[in-house]
Amino acid sequence: MTQQTGYIVGKVEFRPGDGALMRIPKGPVEIETTRLEATLSWVEGETHGAAAMPLTDFKRYVTKGAIALP
Repeated sequence: MTQQTGYIVGKVEFRPGDGALMRIPKGPVEIETTRLEATLSWVEGETHGAAAMPLTDFKRYVTKGAIALP
């Protein structure tokens, strides 16, 4: 597993379970990746959020510039 800090700078969405798409707020995120998925964690005010997505989706967001990595 790899951990790093990144920034949401564009539209990044995830689907919690079978629910509707939800947007991850712009700002810093902690990113943990495995061979198959990426988990993003963030704080918005007093709320903590986390989302897991397939690694292919994560890489697509990075390529499009919606997630910035230092």
